[in-house]
Amino acid sequence: MTKGNAFVLGATGQIGRAAVRALVEDGWEVTAASRRGGRDERWPAEVRSVAVDRTEEGALATALGGGTDVLVDVVAFDAAHGRQLTGLAERIGSAVVISSAAVYQDAQGRNFDTQDEPDGFPDYPLPVPETLGTVAPGDSSYSTRKVALERELLAAAGRLPATLLRAAAVHGPYSPGPRELWFVKRALDGRPVRILAEGGRSVFHPVHVDNLAELVRLAAAQPGTRVLNAADPQAPSVAEIGAAIDAAMGVSSETVLFDGAPGKDMVGYTPWTTPRPMVCDMAAAERELGYRPVTGYAESLPGTIEYLAAAVAERDWREAFPGLVKYGVDFFDYAAEDAWLAAR
Repeated sequence: MTKGNAFVLGATGQIGRAAVRALVEDGWEVTAASRRGGRDERWPAEVRSVAVDRTEEGALATALGGGTDVLVDVVAFDAAHGRQLTGLAERIGSAVVISSAAVYQDAQGRNFDTQDEPDGFPDYPLPVPETLGTVAPGDSSYSTRKVALERELLAAAGRLPATLLRAAAVHGPYSPGPRELWFVKRALDGRPVRILAEGGRSVFHPVHVDNLAELVRLAAAQPGTRVLNAADPQAPSVAEIGAAIDAAMGVSSETVLFDGAPGKDMVGYTPWTTPRPMVCDMAAAERELGYRPVTGYAESLPGTIEYLAAAVAERDWREAFPGLVKYGVDFFDYAAEDAWLAAR
């Protein structure tokens, strides 16, 4: 006996692939929808794959047909997407929608959008609870658009129960912008030194895609309107991440630490670098859904490393992972690092 039918929108992306697998294993009949269609090689044959471009008028409604028991949306980013889902409420039993921990702001109004300003990085109360304030909804940034999405769905609670999962820094295979590449590529290149700003103490709470998929699975089976954080059981510092990756790859590297932010040469900067920690409170997910993580950070690394190594084996890292290019930094400027070390 199946639990019902589930429709996963954005199924061939990093989160969608894992969500489909988790739902199938839990007894759902799954329709995997993505812009181009296609399949993950790990999905069982019974997963139905469809091509859906949600930006085309009526395309999502047509794909839903008579409806679905649960719709999992991993590619909803703004108020328009929220209205699209609520407009189809009569065809959707409940929804599970991926939001972001980037929506939070501290008591001084500092948030991810202000982090590049002088003293603009948030000083969050730790661990960050779901009750912490957020940025105002709008269309000016990723964070404000995610809040606008949340507001649309929460306002429709009486018509469409929706679980909003505020994902931390997602990691694992199939990421378009894998932070772990910063360490993995250095190991592959035989680079013997890692230089870390902020004393290597930066903490940006990760969530492995399988833990996020577990939250999706639990929320799908327990419909309701709620906002929950989504994060790993550990929140390692960037120095601890480097040590874990080196251990998983069987290499030994020298780590050079310095206090303070990276200079103009950006030596010491990583995708986790922050002057203040960001750690999510997972108590609500544990209490409301019975959530227990399915993997830890270090134990999840071999699969990530295998994927990253294969992806950059014959391609430039910028081509393989355009999501990293958005940082505007050459993460592997070894000449700048050597000059910094020589001057030191």
